[in-house]
Amino acid sequence: MERNSRPAAFGGPAFEPRPGALSDELGGLWAACGQADEVSPLQAVLLHRPGPEIQAADPDRALQLATVDWHRARVQHDALAEAFRARGVAVYLVAPPAAPPPNQVFAADLLWMTPEGAVLARPAARVRAGEERWVARRLAELGIPIRLSVGGRGRFEGADAAWLDPGNVLLARGLRTDAHGADQVAGLLTGMGVRVHRVELPEGCMHLMGQLRFLDRRRAAAWLGRLPDSAQAALGACGYEIVWMPDEAELSGGSALNFVTLAPGEILMPAGNPRSVAFFEGLSVTCHQVQVDELAKAAGGIGCMTGVIQRSSGWVAG
Repeated sequence: MERNSRPAAFGGPAFEPRPGALSDELGGLWAACGQADEVSPLQAVLLHRPGPEIQAADPDRALQLATVDWHRARVQHDALAEAFRARGVAVYLVAPPAAPPPNQVFAADLLWMTPEGAVLARPAARVRAGEERWVARRLAELGIPIRLSVGGRGRFEGADAAWLDPGNVLLARGLRTDAHGADQVAGLLTGMGVRVHRVELPEGCMHLMGQLRFLDRRRAAAWLGRLPDSAQAALGACGYEIVWMPDEAELSGGSALNFVTLAPGEILMPAGNPRSVAFFEGLSVTCHQVQVDELAKAAGGIGCMTGVIQRSSGWVAG
């Protein structure tokens, strides 16, 4: 059959190829979303408002540090959501239709954002199996593309990956992300033209996020003795100065490093860490504080609870 006489369904003249790339469809066909660094102005986040599920019968089996009072945890989480809204950040809630597992609140573990949409995690612990279902459901409702759903034997949690800049990513393997999961994420990123810097976390570290956070486009805050040499080398190669946190007690007991960067030189961090606040302010970093000590009993902080959906584009080094 001649092309000119074919129906469009079989490649005839009326067939119109889909134009552009997926990134061109964000904000139109798909919802606006995406991230290619850790510090550009934060525009949208995904949170889970905790309920009775967070008050686990056996905290240790639930990967928690102590029994959580879910009523107090909810009040603190509401204050966290309001702190984001007060700074112009859109807040979306996971809102599972059924009772979720006890750690659903840690949204950063369950997705990781790329410039073209989300990587859906596959948590490593049995007790967390299925949390990603509710995140996938909510992303679909919001119209956010899922670029990769980690599968097979892979385990990957979003807190084990970090953008250094739009062309470079740190990807950690350790307790919560295994080689199979890391390989899947690395494959996606390589296909996007991104260089992947792989690092191995020391024993006893939960996530990369707990050892490293970003203050602006050229300064990263880290936990001395826990950030791998390979990560330090990658940071240096991308032009970062590492500033080492000054107070071990505030790191381990106050989740002082578990903050979210709102914009270059502006962070939202856990209250109750005066030495760390003074340290950051000495670096000309503005610190907004929220009390999350009850939530921290579940073994996570503000960074862990915040699934980034969108940061503004237009990275400029300097």
